[in-house]
Amino acid sequence: MRHPNKHIRAAIEFALSCGWAARSGGGHAFCIIFCPKNNRSGCQKSVWSTPRDPEAHARDIIRFVEKCPHSGETDD
Repeated sequence: MRHPNKHIRAAIEFALSCGWAARSGGGHAFCIIFCPKNNRSGCQKSVWSTPRDPEAHARDIIRFVEKCPHSGETDD
């Protein structure tokens, strides 16, 4: 999955390195990232194809991943 913006691409790679999963999105979403909890109570975030401010969107993705309360958990 290769986003055209280098900042957002790096944020997606960061999320994947933290154990998150990515699924192709539809419409305005390039993809949707899911935390390691991977069920209805887990975190998810849409990654936009063409955000107004790509660098701010990338920072928001990284912040969201870092603040996930399910980090280090697996789906039991």
